[in-house]
Amino acid sequence: DGIGLDELPSAVGSAKSTIHNALASLKRSGLAEQDSRGSYLLGDEFLRLAFIHHELRPDHVRVRPVLEELAQRFGETVHYAVLSDRSVIYRSKVDPPVGAVQLTSVVGGRNPAYCTAVGKLLLSYSLPDDRAVRDWVGEVELPRRTEQTLTSADELCEELSLIRRQGYSVDDQENEAGVNCVALPVFLTSPTVPSGAISDSGLSYRTPLATLVDAVEAIAAIIGPLSSRTSSYIRP
Repeated sequence: DGIGLDELPSAVGSAKSTIHNALASLKRSGLAEQDSRGSYLLGDEFLRLAFIHHELRPDHVRVRPVLEELAQRFGETVHYAVLSDRSVIYRSKVDPPVGAVQLTSVVGGRNPAYCTAVGKLLLSYSLPDDRAVRDWVGEVELPRRTEQTLTSADELCEELSLIRRQGYSVDDQENEAGVNCVALPVFLTSPTVPSGAISDSGLSYRTPLATLVDAVEAIAAIIGPLSSRTSSYIRP
């Protein structure tokens, strides 16, 4: 909806005159514009560059048909995400054609890796043992986002060890109350290092976690043609 010049100094933490000069430069470049109320919006040139950058990502293009098939097959929201330091970034999101309930995730958005199914799945590969997990946690606090969130190095070690054995990950309302997820790796470029992970998310009252876990092999079969390796999945 845009933002007014009077609101920007506190949001950006800079002087109003400095912000005004910067906005003038952004407007000349087409990266910002003003509406009839004087509010500043992202300009067409910014959007053009953003969408070109997004569309040129090969993983986004390759996974989209699979996400659409999964969303239609299971009737829930499906994501593709990659690991970025301590977070996951959602590269693609597909809602089911009917009955969708809006989740808070957005393409380009981030969530902590330690409390999401996609994040824990990818961490299980990048952190191969308990020592690596403890070094990764270090002195950093793992905030409790829900009553189910794992917040200690010991809990995360146990969880990632389980994920390595079974080949998939779950989010049992750990990131968002009322939302369950199951995630599987995608090997687009390497048979050993996942390029990202795909998650099937469901509202707990409508799609219990056990239902998602029961569908792991069916989900894997749909994802299979994307990957450069074949994975096997076991029940915990």
